[in-house]
Amino acid sequence: MSINKSTDPSAVRQFRVAADDDGIRVDRWFKRHMPDASFAIVSRWARTGQLRVDGARVGPGDRLAEGQTIRVPPLEPVAATTGKKARPRPVLTEDQLAFAEELVIHRDAQAIVINKPPGLATQGGTKTHEHVDGLLDALMFERDDRPKLVHRLDKDTSGALLLARTSRSAAHFAKAFSSRTARKVYWALIMGVPSITDGFIDLPLAKQPGTGGEKMHVDEKEGAPARTRYRVIERAGNRAAWVELQPHTGRTHQLRVHMAAIGHPIVGDGKYGGKDAFLSGTISRKMHLHARRIRIDHPDGSPLDVRADLPAHFRESLADLGFDLEDGDLPLDEDLKPSGAQRKAAEKRAASAQAKDARKARKGERRSRGGSEPGGSGQRKPGGGAKPGAGKSPAGRRAAPGGKRPGGGKPKRG
Repeated sequence: MSINKSTDPSAVRQFRVAADDDGIRVDRWFKRHMPDASFAIVSRWARTGQLRVDGARVGPGDRLAEGQTIRVPPLEPVAATTGKKARPRPVLTEDQLAFAEELVIHRDAQAIVINKPPGLATQGGTKTHEHVDGLLDALMFERDDRPKLVHRLDKDTSGALLLARTSRSAAHFAKAFSSRTARKVYWALIMGVPSITDGFIDLPLAKQPGTGGEKMHVDEKEGAPARTRYRVIERAGNRAAWVELQPHTGRTHQLRVHMAAIGHPIVGDGKYGGKDAFLSGTISRKMHLHARRIRIDHPDGSPLDVRADLPAHFRESLADLGFDLEDGDLPLDEDLKPSGAQRKAAEKRAASAQAKDARKARKGERRSRGGSEPGGSGQRKPGGGAKPGAGKSPAGRRAAPGGKRPGGGKPKRG
């Protein structure tokens, strides 16, 4: 970013706009790279002509382009009484550095995906001192800046967690999540077996009063829309089921609340399932919810598709119930849709079949006329035997996954 070696804020400095900042507003560039320069300071610099880009005056709302040079005037010292100093991040130990690097299951120039273990929070909070955010210094690798969190997983939920390595990729991934084009697939072990094996849960969610926002509940009147697709992978009699969950919205604790709401809480989720969320015997009492797969458009245009292995307790529980891991990865709906070439081939076959049926019909009609004349060999019905709909392609009548049409409403209780 910098094109000179001066780091003294009391001196004039110059910075070159990097590719990640192409198109960013001037005020946002300062917020990203020089947070000590408040909007009021940047506005004053721009108003007095001290702030320059390639020698020209600019305003806080002007856009920057890659390769431009920003002249930053001296930053005035801030009085000690104006606010608290930012607390320096603790230096990571060798064990923490090694632990963080072992979590990485995918890495490229724009993204990192880690397999978050259960019990590790995504971000810090009250009485939470160990979290992914505190380990990001270990995941910079050859870059000078820390990767950025673009979504979260609950503390007791394990699995694939995406990190953006640049500001531009962070904005790209955030847009994919907000527009619902990112696909997240979870595996869960639930109590009992739903009567509908493939359907949607459509129940609005809101913060439960009196819990300080730490617990959610179904609220038909005031809740935010929340939709979850679920599919039963395998069942252990009527005792438990292994299910795939796909959140179509991103509400807090959505999967956990939805499964409990239809009478099938996630195994180990005492917060929403109470004492009925635990299996007897050798099954672990830990949460059995795992972010198995994340698929999202990559900034370079190719899809990013990563799967995360199960934690030990979840894997052992599946084995104890007699489930086979190879049965778990179901095809996504979009993978079952025919490609453009396949659709064209199906349309061509359908058109050819229709033309063939039409020729048969005309030929049969001519034979029928011939048989009615003197000396004919008998009577035939006009139409030649062509059946209505005979030329329709079977490609347009594909059944929904699992042989059932995905439900559009609330599933019945199992």
